[in-house]
Amino acid sequence: MQPHESFIDKIHTDNASFYTGQEISSCPELMECIRQVGFLPLLESGIPGFAAEAIMAEECQYVKFDDGTWEWPLWEWKGPVAREGNCVYGKFYAGKAGFISREWWPDLYNWRRNTHPKPQEDSIEGIILSTLREHGSMITRHLRTACNFTGKNMRSKFDAYITRLQMSCHIITEDFVYPTDKHGREYGFGWSLLTTPEQLLGKEMCQCPRTPDESFQRMYEHLSKLLPEATEKQITKILK
Repeated sequence: MQPHESFIDKIHTDNASFYTGQEISSCPELMECIRQVGFLPLLESGIPGFAAEAIMAEECQYVKFDDGTWEWPLWEWKGPVAREGNCVYGKFYAGKAGFISREWWPDLYNWRRNTHPKPQEDSIEGIILSTLREHGSMITRHLRTACNFTGKNMRSKFDAYITRLQMSCHIITEDFVYPTDKHGREYGFGWSLLTTPEQLLGKEMCQCPRTPDESFQRMYEHLSKLLPEATEKQITKILK
């Protein structure tokens, strides 16, 4: 790919449903891709090939070693990408995680908050949200304990509430926190450090000059051009 040629140019010239050009092999390349395409699920999204996982170079794919350890650059990059601040990370794609560029965040926030307004304060979702706001940011398991989801089978129930709050753009992922072994080395898949978009991005980034319907139409037209082989149903599912 020539230096002047953008990811979107490559998508369109190849007449692909997403991206079949130069594969991504570094964190900065992933950040640039998100900036240009605007919307990028982390893993399989329901639209063939429309995922960060699908455009990773072979050497960046998940690998499990004989000793039980593993290596997955994409998983390691999602934290730095979220911290870098030019995109927002959370479960935004039909309950699955992915990235939204800062350019498109106000429209997604505008549309989702209109269809899923702030929950009642005395509801379970309202209590979770007020607890998180009180602390500013919390890793998922600490938030779960603070909200008294500590009994049997409570983890999956709590995670379902968190997913709904992320889908409605009330909660986002600020970063990932990893446990360390006795040598101080990080291990495992990490814990999500949750916060609110207003806390992390500021109120200005959560304002949009368009109506919710105008935001939806703008996003729909963008994704239709980006994913010419996707059906109306597939695109609508991603946005709703």
